[in-house]
Amino acid sequence: MGKLTTHVLDTANGRPAAGVRIALHALDGARSLLREVRTNADGRCDQPLLDGAVFRAGHYELVFQVDEYFRALDPELPSPPFVGEVVLRFGIADAAAHYHVPLLVSPWSYSTYRGS
Repeated sequence: MGKLTTHVLDTANGRPAAGVRIALHALDGARSLLREVRTNADGRCDQPLLDGAVFRAGHYELVFQVDEYFRALDPELPSPPFVGEVVLRFGIADAAAHYHVPLLVSPWSYSTYRGS
């Protein structure tokens, strides 16, 4: 059975990003919110974002509220922040596979990839 997971790493401070608010939306048809979570102390979610019968092929969007995370660490960051919310749109083609979507982020940049 496939699943969707994520992991947020704070590259500016060299540690997992704990407490980042994440929203997952389905994009096939109307944009619909599937769930909202926060990362744990390891920068991960305690459960897969999608798995089992609700894990289907389609288009999805993850919205990471990294501005809240970095503002809590450094209230002196400029307003508006250079990187506010990070929106990642991606497709799931194989509902039997594991899709891991990590986010590497700083107040000034971010990157992602399909992990394992």
